[in-house]
Amino acid sequence: MHIDMPLYQLKKYQGKSVRPKDFDVYWEEGLKEVTSLPEDYELVPAAVESDFADCFHLYFTGTGGARIHAKFVQPKEVKQESPGLVMFHGYSVDSGDWLDKLAYAAQGITVLAMDCRGQGGLSEDTLQVKGPTLRGHVIRGIEDPNPNNLYFRHVFLDTVKSVRVLQSMDHIDPERIGVWGISQGGALAVACAALVPEVKEVATVYPFLSDYRRVWEDMDIQSTAYEEIAAYFKTRDPNHEREEEVFERLGYIDIQYLATRIKGNVQWALAMKDLICPPSTQFATYNKISSHKEMIIFYEYGHEHLPGMADRMFEQMKQL
Repeated sequence: MHIDMPLYQLKKYQGKSVRPKDFDVYWEEGLKEVTSLPEDYELVPAAVESDFADCFHLYFTGTGGARIHAKFVQPKEVKQESPGLVMFHGYSVDSGDWLDKLAYAAQGITVLAMDCRGQGGLSEDTLQVKGPTLRGHVIRGIEDPNPNNLYFRHVFLDTVKSVRVLQSMDHIDPERIGVWGISQGGALAVACAALVPEVKEVATVYPFLSDYRRVWEDMDIQSTAYEEIAAYFKTRDPNHEREEEVFERLGYIDIQYLATRIKGNVQWALAMKDLICPPSTQFATYNKISSHKEMIIFYEYGHEHLPGMADRMFEQMKQL
């Protein structure tokens, strides 16, 4: 049974959300904003100890002056021109435990695992917006007169700053950077690799934040990841008088329109029974990537643990 299009259609699907006319200018201005941020960062020793790596809490300044937190793990014996990895977490949680970061550090990879602002971790959310914030962050800033106040614009730019922090370190080779994430984190890995084309390896598992109109119109998904869109229309626009405007605004933070910028190698895991981030929304992005890419399909799985995928990503990042 299909919960979405059959695979042969998915491989051709190009999405149906609205791409704003000034999309490229919007993100170029965002990148300039990141360039203007303070370059320094702070390291605070963590309580976790290891024989082969040092663990820190790392803080840097993001857009809007937000103090962004990350877990930072560095091999004790750092070599010059070493690789770096930036990790991104799922919606509403945090950067997780130290253990998986230590696995990469054991391979000589320096790891920075970013907490998304205002979610489950320690990063600050300083964004002030006009309009509702009910049920989540996708619609945060959707009614603000300034589209720069979309919440996920700032998170996408935080991912850029995370890479720039790694690249600024003396022992890191700026051309040997990987990004890794699952669900929301998978979307952030895609956005980051698009906005920082030097990113060499991209590992993404059933990414979120793509093809909002497909989710809304064709699949009637009004729970979990995308429930806030339904809540927005129900509470703020029950007759859908602003529908076109809403979906055009969401187009600024739709990863399918960033995907064409990616230069790195992409490993993508997709679950065909995924009702949280449906396959078509993912293929809308995947089909726009022109760099080397590989889709790994889990036919009987939904938005859940995909066996062996963490090992695949680990092997991929060892190639940095």
